[in-house]
Amino acid sequence: MRLTSWNLLHGLAMPPDSEADNNALLAAEIEHLQSDVIGLQEVDYFLARSGTHNQVGNVAAIMNAPHWAFAPSLMGSPDEDWRNPDQSDDKVVTDKSEVSLPGYGIGIVSKIPVVSWHRLELKGSPIGVLMAFPVDGKMKRFYVRDHSRSALGAILENGWLVINTHLSFVPFFNLAQLIKIKRWANTLGITDKSKIIIMGDLNIPFAIFVRGIKWRSLAAQRTFPSWYPKVQIDFFLSQELKPADVRHIQYPHSGMSDHLPLQIEVDVN
Repeated sequence: MRLTSWNLLHGLAMPPDSEADNNALLAAEIEHLQSDVIGLQEVDYFLARSGTHNQVGNVAAIMNAPHWAFAPSLMGSPDEDWRNPDQSDDKVVTDKSEVSLPGYGIGIVSKIPVVSWHRLELKGSPIGVLMAFPVDGKMKRFYVRDHSRSALGAILENGWLVINTHLSFVPFFNLAQLIKIKRWANTLGITDKSKIIIMGDLNIPFAIFVRGIKWRSLAAQRTFPSWYPKVQIDFFLSQELKPADVRHIQYPHSGMSDHLPLQIEVDVN
């Protein structure tokens, strides 16, 4: 089973190019990855900035994968007015759902049948941080407030549990979120811990903290920034598997996103 984790940056060409065909770039890279299951972070759901598409659904169509789910982290666009999801919002939108309100968040696409979907709510940090973004060719700093997060879990027909997440960019707050996900992963009914995988953009640049005591990182690779990777903040975690138990496949920068995709193959037998 080939698993991929990729922060998509809402399908944006990198470096930014107003003439680029972002949809064609995305299709080419998804076809190149040949994933069985892909966890996506920073994906748009019917937002104008990315062409009013369901990006998770689009990836599923490219993969010819029948099963997908989107978990909104916020309603609206991060670039404009937005709010945290509330009780009136669909927390997990799937291939079987009606169209929901536009949002931004994480998703999973699977060629392998999904038995059930699960979501863990994660509160955002009460404080934001200063972050640098390119504006007119220069890096400028902005105060960015955090938003609520989530973890999205898929229990697959083959008995595996795959959890995708995108943690807060606020130091230490993201570590607390990860601890909650690790505990949650063991409550979803999968008794064989070798079949539980956590993946995603963890925003933690230190593997020793990501692993903790009971978990292992399965693939060591600098993933950010994509054009000159300096740190690893994207991970696959397991309680039982070791790096030697998986095949790690590396890809160069494809001209899309500020993260490189992280990919492994595992034996499902």
